[in-house]
Amino acid sequence: MADTSIQTPKTMRAWMYDSARDGLEKSIKLVEDTALPFKQTLPKDAILVKVHYMSLNPGDYKIAELGILARALVSIPAAPGLDFSGTVAQTGEAVSAFSVGQEVYGRVDPNQYGTLGEYICASVDGCAALPEGVSLKDASCIGTGGQTAYQCIVPNVKEGDKVFINGGSGGTGVFGIQIAKAVGCHVTTSCSGKNVELCRSLGADEVIDYTKENVSEVLKGKGLVYKLVVDNIGRPFDLHKAADYFLLPEGKFVQIGGQMSLADLKMLASRALLPCILGGGKRKWEWVVTKSTHEQLEQIGEWMKEGKVKSVIDETFSYEDVPKALAKLKLGRTKGKIVVSSE
Repeated sequence: MADTSIQTPKTMRAWMYDSARDGLEKSIKLVEDTALPFKQTLPKDAILVKVHYMSLNPGDYKIAELGILARALVSIPAAPGLDFSGTVAQTGEAVSAFSVGQEVYGRVDPNQYGTLGEYICASVDGCAALPEGVSLKDASCIGTGGQTAYQCIVPNVKEGDKVFINGGSGGTGVFGIQIAKAVGCHVTTSCSGKNVELCRSLGADEVIDYTKENVSEVLKGKGLVYKLVVDNIGRPFDLHKAADYFLLPEGKFVQIGGQMSLADLKMLASRALLPCILGGGKRKWEWVVTKSTHEQLEQIGEWMKEGKVKSVIDETFSYEDVPKALAKLKLGRTKGKIVVSSE
């Protein structure tokens, strides 16, 4: 039976919101004594983790800012946050894979008690043990960005394939470049001019500066050579249609990114539903929803230990500066990840 004897406090600190109508960065408040993320007894298949670092994702504020729709996804008041690293504080009676005091990292699904709380309940699938030589800070970036990139790329390619990653300098793109290289792919990516060298340093073979060149036209000029497109941005809007000219017929166009504007929603609907005879693209299109998987977290951690993958951290904020961290995230100009430290 797992060790469940550790003493935990009755309450915890957490950054929480009741409403994000004016923007999450303006609405979130630090609560000093909110309830722990379970009622009386830790679920038998759960792990209670004391969070040391968490990294932000656009979904952290996008979900909160959905208004009434947000309440269908997450009960309020709520603490946002998906990604974490920290120390196991308690284990459920059915958990044998982790032990109290062990350093771990991973991801939780959206819920009322996210990783901007002092403690979180994580699943075994959503956790992995910290590899030797990897810092908790770096590991806190893996959960969503690393797993999303893995799930977009690894099942869809083989060694030697060519991949285009639209948006290589963001929180998912930086992992995408490195993971594609780790499995032996040729990588083309897009970014702004100021981030070209970053993308090259991560292993990108070709980089398109979207501020100087038309991404769709550059790719069309290369012919039918790509096995996979990973769209982290959702722009240019014509990228899926243009893929008829650069993505192999058996290839796949996967998308994870996009804005919440009406124009972006129309674009997504067109890519998903519009047949080619009515002006849609011919290539298979798929929207990827991240699923936490212990084995994938472990593999990315192993690549990080081996030096094949590294975290790219734009800035680290103190726990007291969470509103500033969210405000920076919403600007959409970060290189890699924004991390919040509670140490």
